[in-house]
Amino acid sequence: MASALGYSPSAISQQLAVLEKEAGVDLFEKADRGVRLTDAGRVLARHAATILAAAEAAHADLSSLSGDVRGTVRAAGLQSATRHILIPALASLRRGYPAVRVEISEIELEQALPELMLGSLDVVISDDYDGQPRPRPASLRFALLHEEPLKLVLPPEHPQARHGGPVVIAALGDDVWVASASGTGHHALVVNTCRSLGGFEPDLRHRSNDADVQLDLVRTAGVVALMPPLTLPVGDPTLAIRDIVGSTINRRLMILTRETPPTPALETFLAAVAAQLPTDPNATDPRIQPLA
Repeated sequence: MASALGYSPSAISQQLAVLEKEAGVDLFEKADRGVRLTDAGRVLARHAATILAAAEAAHADLSSLSGDVRGTVRAAGLQSATRHILIPALASLRRGYPAVRVEISEIELEQALPELMLGSLDVVISDDYDGQPRPRPASLRFALLHEEPLKLVLPPEHPQARHGGPVVIAALGDDVWVASASGTGHHALVVNTCRSLGGFEPDLRHRSNDADVQLDLVRTAGVVALMPPLTLPVGDPTLAIRDIVGSTINRRLMILTRETPPTPALETFLAAVAAQLPTDPNATDPRIQPLA
């Protein structure tokens, strides 16, 4: 939590001590791996959340009175969302809303969640996969931005790629695989897919959170990858992109905001974000679909 706030642990400890002194009661008690809130601390935390929400609502109301769309939007996302959604949305906003300042960070959800809840970020784009759900704190709003089926990516000379059709996962048991870093949803997805659909433990020799690195490993080392279409080039003859026989594994891009009303600047940026992706013609809202 200290790193999410941008402070050292000692600085946080000093601030907590000041807070307890001002409150006049013990707000924290020692726990196995640090500290936890006392009953008084939980009461204060509930009031703090209410105060912060009221302050954000007041800021949104004041911003709407000016008639101009201006202000700062702090956005974060995983690599593919940053490259293909957040940056194009920023370019769009610069043309139409020059008074909106957008700050973009590429970070994983585990770091982004506390920053979003604490107000250091305004919007986060993350993902989850079938069978690999992400945590969803009650204080945040989660909405579905985009859904896409994952594709197998092989070198074009691979025996399973030559026929041009879907590939049986079980036929890839002797191949070397690449995935994101251990502990990520994508890494778990690749392992679970090979186990459940192929009946084998994948030879995962390579790990990278960079989609371009994964694709280069397919091209140069002949490895196999399982990747979302948003990260894939179009018409690249050095890659064979194939469906999976008998199964569809989906990735969902989620857009996360706080429950408080968005400022006009954030509302405008969210519209620009949604405009970067194709919409489902059967959807009731052509931009962002809240999850049930």
